[in-house]
Parts: sequence; structure tokens; C-alpha cells
Amino acid sequence: MIRTTIVCGLAFAAVLGLGTPGWASTSDAVVHTLAVSPDEQKAVKDYWTAERIGKMESDPPNTDPLQESPAGAGFRQATAADKSIGRLFFVDRDGDDSSCTATVVPSAGRSVAVTAGHCVHGFDLIGNDPQWTTKLLFVPGFRDNTMPFGSFPVRSVVVHSQWVADDQKSDYDQAFLVLSEHVPGVPQGIAFDQRPDQAVQQFGYPRATAAPGLKGRPEFIGMRLARCWGTAVKSPGYPGFPPDDLWGVACQMGGGSSGGPRIAHFAEPVGLGVVVGVNAQSSYIDNTGKHCDEPVAGQCTRHLVGPQFTKKITRPLYARALLG
Repeated sequence: MIRTTIVCGLAFAAVLGLGTPGWASTSDAVVHTLAVSPDEQKAVKDYWTAERIGKMESDPPNTDPLQESPAGAGFRQATAADKSIGRLFFVDRDGDDSSCTATVVPSAGRSVAVTAGHCVHGFDLIGNDPQWTTKLLFVPGFRDNTMPFGSFPVRSVVVHSQWVADDQKSDYDQAFLVLSEHVPGVPQGIAFDQRPDQAVQQFGYPRATAAPGLKGRPEFIGMRLARCWGTAVKSPGYPGFPPDDLWGVACQMGGGSSGGPRIAHFAEPVGLGVVVGVNAQSSYIDNTGKHCDEPVAGQCTRHLVGPQFTKKITRPLYARALLG
């Protein structure tokens, strides 16, 4: 029997028992400090101008109608998703402007968000020279190169020590952000040790896709929120390597959607649910659940997969982030 801890809204402290000694050991949590002072935070905001964002690498814009399906669609405005899911801007290890996706989760000050570990820390292509990303700015509800609900510099990030040591351990590809101030609106819930093979919605701000009918549309060049939905399946991994515990649905969201939430129990009319994992990488899966090399209609499908949140890995990171 799978035991689940779900944290929603203002009840998070009571549900988790934050006042209880030994609730969660944070010894595996690594905290990296970023923009703490007002001057540092202002510098981050000043860096991310609309002009700079508009020049970021993405597919060329396309004015053809968006051809929506469960593997790629937009999401309507005016729900809680607008203020809880946002684009995460940063400067990567090579000094290039880049972005991921992040989601606000419950905290006393509404100032904690969750994303993927590789959005905040990573290695080079041969596994050397680990570095942190810089100039992190969270923008909830980012749309058409505007910041309708404000922008929030990241004070610090929290990742697992295993991820800092080895970015091939994909189960640990998750991170929490401590933001400079509270984000308005209702956060998404968060859950640990949920059943992984359930109906979910996956959200993100992809900057690219190979799918006709989606390529170049605002939802797929990072300008609007995109989503996919279905029943999550486990990634088989690559032949010759033991599979990590990564889950996700058939989805055409490309780079930029990393860190976006995998949400269960999603109430679409209000845009709220429970985050049970994050997007991390693509996985090509055939009809028998095995790895395949390239997409073939009806035979080999691209999935967007990522780690499932657990009490063992995720909860100590969350606990540390709640301390600020």
C-alpha cells in the first residue's frame, strides 16, 4: 500500500507536522545562496528586460492555428495556474540566457517554488566542471513577453547532495527555489509517494518542439503556458542502463518545459491540483513500454518524463526550503 502525504494551501503546516522534531532530515539538502540583498535582487530584475527575453533562442514564430491534442496544447487564462506556474529565467553554465519552468507550492510566505535540479545546477557534457546557474528570476503567468503578476528574484536554491555530486542520477533532478518575496494567489498543492501511474497534467514554457501544428506557436516558443495530459507511464530508460524512476505522458513540449509541474487531481475550472513530480527529459517509448529510437506514428512516441516526488528525496528538500 502506497502512503501519501499531500500538502495543500494554508493547511500545509498542520498536515506535515512541521513543529514535530525529526519531521524530515535536511542533512542531504544543499543550499546555494543567490540574490539576497535589495541591490542584488534589483540587478536580477534589471537584467531580464523584455528585449533580452525576446532575443532568447527559440523556434521562429508561426502564425498558423495551434493544432491542440493531449500531446500539446495551451491553457486558458484566469485560473490559479496563472499565478502559481511561471517561467524561470537564468544564465546557464556557459553564460547564455536560458529558461525553465517552476511552480509555487505551499509555504507560510508563499515564497517557495519547485523546479528541476538541472535548471539550477549541472555539469558539462562529459560530466565535469559542476556549476550553478545565475540571475534566476521567477515570473508567474508569463505571457507574450509580459510579467502580469510581477517578477521574483531567487534568494537561494535547495537541491539534493546526490544531484550536486552526479547529474546522471535523474531521480534527484529536482530543486526548490526560495523567492525574494511572496507570490500573490493560491499555490498548487504538493504530494509525496503518490501512485505514479495516474491521470496527470504536465505544464511548461517550452521554447521548441518538432511537432507540426505546434512548432512556432506562442505556447511552444516560451511566450505562453503549454500543457500535455494523460496517464503517466514509466520511462524504460536506455538499453544497457538501469532505468531511473521517471514518469510522464506523451508530450511534445521541448526545452524550457524542464521543471514544469506534473499535477495530479487537477481541477481544470480553477486551475489547481497537486504537484507530484517535475518535467526533466524526453523519453521515446513504443507500444510495449520499451525504449525506441525515434518517433514513428502509432509505434514510437515521445514522452516528457521526470522524477516522482518522494518522502525520501523530495520532502527533506522541501523542508529545508520552508526554513527560508
